[in-house]
Amino acid sequence: MPFDPAIAPTIAIVLGGAIVGFLLAVFGGGGSVLAAPVLLYLGGVTDAHVAIGTASAAVAANATLNLAGHWRRGRIKWPCATVFALAGLAGSFAGSSLAKLISGQHLLFAFALAMAAIGLSMFRKPKSEGDPNVHISMKLVARLAPLGLLTGLAAGFFGIGGGFLIVPGLMLATGMTMANATASSLLSVALFGAATSANYALSGQVDWPLAGLLLLGGAAGGLAGLFAAQRLATRATVARMLFAGLIIVVAVYVAWRALAA
Repeated sequence: MPFDPAIAPTIAIVLGGAIVGFLLAVFGGGGSVLAAPVLLYLGGVTDAHVAIGTASAAVAANATLNLAGHWRRGRIKWPCATVFALAGLAGSFAGSSLAKLISGQHLLFAFALAMAAIGLSMFRKPKSEGDPNVHISMKLVARLAPLGLLTGLAAGFFGIGGGFLIVPGLMLATGMTMANATASSLLSVALFGAATSANYALSGQVDWPLAGLLLLGGAAGGLAGLFAAQRLATRATVARMLFAGLIIVVAVYVAWRALAA
């Protein structure tokens, strides 16, 4: 039976979702930034706002699935994760509201800059040390809340999960280990993505069938990522560098397309 080119975008979106889900589970951030480019340049979406709104919905769902996996493995510091996430909810809604006022091409260029920042940030060697027994306190709440608010604002504006900001933010505010921060960050990724997609949905800028395709791939990719996270410990640095390079290459392409339009 000959291959039908008409289904190529569908296959690309499912595979793209699998990659996003895998990377979210392994790194806790960075993967979500690839969802919108997958929709725009492989999935046939022409409106940047629809791509970002749809990607946010899928990323929120993928993060929720991955969160459940980490929860079962006891890696999430719920009190700290909850304070950070709730503080960022208002920020994510405000950021996405501002983004809807900006033209699609300008938003894409800003998105490309955010991608480049994410890629460059991933070249930093992450700290593996930290306190695995960190507990919430008023002092930590005072640190977590403002960081969560600012991170949510950035995540909502750029339509990204924000894991690349959330993970170091949690580590900075609480001193928890990177493993705990990666797992705990998924609560914020899920809530920020849900708030952002809901805001876009109010304007009819979420394509739910496409979000479903991303989620379908992301569920499989996330499951694989949960197992890979345990086995990549000795090669995590190399994998992270390659992933960072990929993000920067895509960022350059997105910026070029935005400027050429």
